[in-house]
Amino acid sequence: MGDVLSTHLDDARRQHIAEKTDKILTKFLRFYEDQYGVALFNSMRHEIEAIGTPQAQLLWRKVPLDERIIFSGNLFQYQEDNKKWRNRFCLVPHNYGLVIYDSKVAYERQVPPRAVINSAGYKILTSVDQYLELVGNSLPGITSKSGSTPILKCPTQFPLILWHPSARHYYFCMMTEAEQDKWQAALQDCIRHCNNGIPEDSKVEGPAFTDAIRMYRQSKELYGTWEMLCGNEVQILSNLVMEELGPELKAELAPRLKGKPQERQRQWIQISDAVYRIVYEQAKARFEAVLSKLQQARPAMEAFIRTDMDQIITSKEHLANKIRAFILPKAEVCVRNHVQPYIPSILEALMVPTSQGFTEVRDVFFKEVTDMNLNVINEGGIDKLGEYMEKLSQLAFHPLKMQSCYEKMEPLRLDGLQQRFDVSSTAVFKQRAQIHMREQMDNAVYTFETLLHQELGKGPTKEELCKSIQRILERVLKKYDYDSSSVRKKFFREALLQITIPFLLKKLAPTCKSELPRFQELIFEDFDKFILVENTYEEVVLQTVMKDIMQAVKEAAVQRKHNLYRDSVVMHNSDPNLHLLSEGAPIDWGEEYGGSGNGGGDVSSGSPRPDASDSATLSEKRWRAKQVVSVVQDDEVELPFEVSPEPLSPASLDSVTELRGMLAQDLRADSPPPASPLPNGAPAQESPQPVTDSEASLPPSSPLQHLPSGKTPDPEPPKPSDQETGEQVSSSSSRPPIHTTTENSAGVQTEF
Repeated sequence: MGDVLSTHLDDARRQHIAEKTDKILTKFLRFYEDQYGVALFNSMRHEIEAIGTPQAQLLWRKVPLDERIIFSGNLFQYQEDNKKWRNRFCLVPHNYGLVIYDSKVAYERQVPPRAVINSAGYKILTSVDQYLELVGNSLPGITSKSGSTPILKCPTQFPLILWHPSARHYYFCMMTEAEQDKWQAALQDCIRHCNNGIPEDSKVEGPAFTDAIRMYRQSKELYGTWEMLCGNEVQILSNLVMEELGPELKAELAPRLKGKPQERQRQWIQISDAVYRIVYEQAKARFEAVLSKLQQARPAMEAFIRTDMDQIITSKEHLANKIRAFILPKAEVCVRNHVQPYIPSILEALMVPTSQGFTEVRDVFFKEVTDMNLNVINEGGIDKLGEYMEKLSQLAFHPLKMQSCYEKMEPLRLDGLQQRFDVSSTAVFKQRAQIHMREQMDNAVYTFETLLHQELGKGPTKEELCKSIQRILERVLKKYDYDSSSVRKKFFREALLQITIPFLLKKLAPTCKSELPRFQELIFEDFDKFILVENTYEEVVLQTVMKDIMQAVKEAAVQRKHNLYRDSVVMHNSDPNLHLLSEGAPIDWGEEYGGSGNGGGDVSSGSPRPDASDSATLSEKRWRAKQVVSVVQDDEVELPFEVSPEPLSPASLDSVTELRGMLAQDLRADSPPPASPLPNGAPAQESPQPVTDSEASLPPSSPLQHLPSGKTPDPEPPKPSDQETGEQVSSSSSRPPIHTTTENSAGVQTEF
């Protein structure tokens, strides 16, 4: 690999890459600085003139469920350095960064992981053929001969490949289709979460950045949705640079690559990843410097806006009126002829899968609570309630139980409309709806928890408790129906705008855009940081189509399509005291209602519960860790540590079984004494029990870890790297500690 990079990325070419990257970043950051002032003004104006929106009926968690492991288990990973497949222990912590360890023993001993993968911008491929097709398309003109050895061979029929258009690729495989399905659901959760990297509570920096991206791409005549608008700001900036830099380097370097087609493809993947890293570091430094400068200037800008808010608003409205008088006739004709006839079709295409998904969320929630109620009646009663509620509290984050909800969005198509409106992919709408589903599920669960906790304060009997659970369930479902209707209507409006506005801007650009500079003279010089002609023009265009979009969504609600409430149906103060209940401390079900039946650890373990005398010790707190689902195998079905990259034939199954047996014997012979408890709170287990499909689909019954005062907490799970720089292997002799630096709530950069 070093020879490839030193040959094709010499100092001169690296300097060229740096200069090209700097040029792109400089132009973008000018857009960003302009948009920052506009976003700041809009945010402050919204605070003053905030229009009341329908009050949510469900509660939401003010303290997130941290310190939980979403998923863990063993899988094969392909090592590119030695072209071998190795057995790895992987887990997905609450921050959704895929953490890869050499083995479960390494994890138990708190050895630093081999890699922490931020999966923003990646796609999951479930077949080698899919991957080979994408790799073949990455270098046009290079095709492998029939019968030649492909770039990648998988030892099983169940691969999972993480593919990125610029960064390195990751290759995994499983032994069974069931494991493949589970890991696919877990990794898709990681991608969905990491793609949503810009915090939604960022009212200034977030809108300024996304508007700057849109303005920059429109300056390049690129309208419509952009598939690589995923990740945090630095990742998106890196994607933006690679969008321009990648094709140029490909055209220059592809003819110079040597070897067979597969080798040239492999070389290009290495080169692209190296360039992506260079671009990422440069983008990170430039963006952070500009953001720091803007944040230092923000207090003075806020003071100016507060002083002259009325004058700025008046000036902006005067500008908007002038622009409206100029473009309104053209815009209305364009909307009437090219947009309005298609709004019902787009809305219907969005409504069907989205509403099916939210209905599935309702059904899954109903089933889980009903099953819990039956368990209370037939089994443990109140003594087992803590265990049941711990499982229920994690429902929204259970990748397998939520999968049936997410799958409803997969059929989303805009057939015939996607090309017309320049929608590169429907993935952005699918993922946005899926995020809404998870949020609404968690809100419903949390509201149920809160109401049930209040009811338990009355000391009900088992029979009274079961009746209360049923009554609370019906109450929460009514609130869910109302909130899900509001969320879906908002999602439909935003999606329709996201599809139609770029199309309108592109249609109007030839006749309108060249005339916009003459409106600049209408803006006072003191206000030009907060009012931009281009933004005001887009707002006017938006207003011309907004009434048609609002009317279409309203008509769908009036017809009661897909269980949408009419806008006139507003639930005011239906539970005036409910929101007061969420002001208290988070509920620890295991601590309050665990009883003797409150088990802990992950679902794949068979560890005994510590003695009651040790119940208040730190080891007990660690043992009662929260893990949503695990597919850790026992020694008898453990994957071999090293596998030849040749496919397994039926004749080799016996030898594989023998190999596993020898490995299991070696492991038992070399196994160390019981290690200290796991960082997530579960004890080290030498020989965990196998997990059946039904068990793996259920979350464990262990509550969150709470450390007593004066105790040193275990280290947090490593957090996903923004860099996507891939696997970084630590030396086995001396492993340096992991240093983490938080970058707002979008993610954490991990340095090894």
